[in-house]
Amino acid sequence: MTKSLDNLKAAFAGESQANRRYLAFAKKADAEGFHQIARLFRAAAAAETVHALNHLRAMDGVKSTAENLQVAIAGENYEVVTMYPTMFAEATAEDDKRAAKSFNYALQTEKVHETLYRQAADLLGKGKDAPETTYYICPICGYTHEGPMEGKCPVCNTPAEKFEKVD
Repeated sequence: MTKSLDNLKAAFAGESQANRRYLAFAKKADAEGFHQIARLFRAAAAAETVHALNHLRAMDGVKSTAENLQVAIAGENYEVVTMYPTMFAEATAEDDKRAAKSFNYALQTEKVHETLYRQAADLLGKGKDAPETTYYICPICGYTHEGPMEGKCPVCNTPAEKFEKVD
């Protein structure tokens, strides 16, 4: 691996994290009534996304949809089988309830993502797109649901009416 590729990977990770961090900061600023500062955080987050996408393209990290689905499946599977179970067990052993809850929320949601990606890959293998649907996301745990949610989130019990529609 070249130094430039190592640097692109590090920069992609850093820019991606900055995007998420700044969006969290923007929510907090809005909640505290600092709306212009929130806009600044959102603008910087958008710029960080541009940087991250540029780095990903420079690494040839975006391929065909079929290849991208396989990368997504592999990533979700790693999180489901290896990463989050280990992190959850370690947080539980340390009695870090907040970390354990966060890891469990992610683990349960990543299982859904892997299934959805596998279904999409199977359809794509048959030359078909996935059926038209709208996705809804739980704002607490990230659980992803096809179509409108009814009842409560199966992961964290958040009421369905709180789910956020994804366009």
